[in-house]
Amino acid sequence: MFLLVKNALSRLQVRSIQQTMARQSHQKCTPDFHDKYGNAVLASGATFCIAVWTSVTTQIKIEWNLSPVSRVTPKEWRDQ
Repeated sequence: MFLLVKNALSRLQVRSIQQTMARQSHQKCTPDFHDKYGNAVLASGATFCIAVWTSVTTQIKIEWNLSPVSRVTPKEWRDQ
């Protein structure tokens, strides 16, 4: 029984070493487009989006009504 367990463990270790070697051989050796320019493209896209939304929200004359203070006038109260 001990030999069977020992043999199974050694096979698992050999397989894990082989899988590790296979993973390492498939790694990229040179950076691709995303590695080189990914953060710059993301930052420029976010900047463009913020700039467009800022210009849109300031140019279309929306009255936002953020606070109702001094905008609400009470009606006259009538005694009956």
